[in-house]
Amino acid sequence: MSNKKTTQRQGFKTNEFIVYPAHGVGQITAIEEQEVAGHKLELFVINFVKDKMTLRVPTAKISAVGMRKLAEPPIVKRALETLKGRARVKRTMWSRRAQEYEAKINSGNIVAIAEVVRDLYRSESQPEQSYSERQLYEAALDRLAREISAVQRITDTEAVKEIEASLAKGPKRGAAAKGEGEADDDGETEAEAA
Repeated sequence: MSNKKTTQRQGFKTNEFIVYPAHGVGQITAIEEQEVAGHKLELFVINFVKDKMTLRVPTAKISAVGMRKLAEPPIVKRALETLKGRARVKRTMWSRRAQEYEAKINSGNIVAIAEVVRDLYRSESQPEQSYSERQLYEAALDRLAREISAVQRITDTEAVKEIEASLAKGPKRGAAAKGEGEADDDGETEAEAA
């Protein structure tokens, strides 16, 4: 019986930090058994300190929800490299782009989250962001920083500094990028507004 349990747990252990796609980095604080309709159900108790939230996830459902172990250092390195790349902003309507960014953030994929941070990053010399752009940027930045801090065992603040240092190494995103499509105050280009 214990063998079946271990396979269901897929190597996850108590006190381990994990990534839950919809909520980011959490910690398994316990493994509980509950009886539901006459069946014994094994649950991971996952605590998300920053959100002051606790989830109970059946061990059998972890694959379905996409729960995973923290990224390996080479993948973290790839995410940090991604930040140095050129921002890729599709010329589609903001609402569609926002949905794509949201999906990437909730995918739990650290490299996809890094792409959102890169694409929505604004340096001092760049035009202001709209409120919704800023919110998505901060959500992605927070997810990325929390995972990097858990992997590298550093504080969230140190992780944010590391992310910002990588972003700063990217192609200069100032004046040159402006010519592509002048942005209005609300962040829409002329073509989008039309």
